[in-house]
Amino acid sequence: MENRIGTIHRKTKETDILLTINLDGSGKNQIDTGIPFFDHMLNGFAKHGLFDLEISVKGDLEVDCHHTVEDTGIVLGQVISDALGDKAGIKRYGSFLLPMDEVLALCAIDLSGRPYLNYQAEFTSEKIGGLDTEMIREFFYAISYSAAMNLHLKVLDGMNNHHMAEALFKAFGKALDAATMEEPRMKEVWSTKGSL
Repeated sequence: MENRIGTIHRKTKETDILLTINLDGSGKNQIDTGIPFFDHMLNGFAKHGLFDLEISVKGDLEVDCHHTVEDTGIVLGQVISDALGDKAGIKRYGSFLLPMDEVLALCAIDLSGRPYLNYQAEFTSEKIGGLDTEMIREFFYAISYSAAMNLHLKVLDGMNNHHMAEALFKAFGKALDAATMEEPRMKEVWSTKGSL
């Protein structure tokens, strides 16, 4: 497989985002969204998925974090889709069960071309750092729809809000890495329909 890299610059009245991903990277990243805890989560996603990730976001944080987080999810989903191309020769499915101290999180992905999010995580804090916890769902919803992936994320056990969020982002990285891996026995798109 050739290097699978996607880059998008998206500018609206609310956000200005430049994002590049290399699906065949080593986890190197440079991330600045203006929300340090969100940067920390995206760093975990990149490191554990072995994706090279560059993100620069200028958002209307004087309003709140909503547009910055949601739009970052939209653009990240788009660059993942762009980097995958026609998806020929990839495993398509990926899942990971990730323990982090008292937390157990599950992520399962199908790069099916059909968007769907099944998300189950109950946070007891409204914020972690400068990130509204309700925006974690919105971030993954945006990715699932803009990348057209079936995405299941669940916190199966846990109490600490920081650990819960971090486990979800890391599990997502691990599952996406598995789903985007090359399957040497498959040269075409892995679907009975012949396309994804």
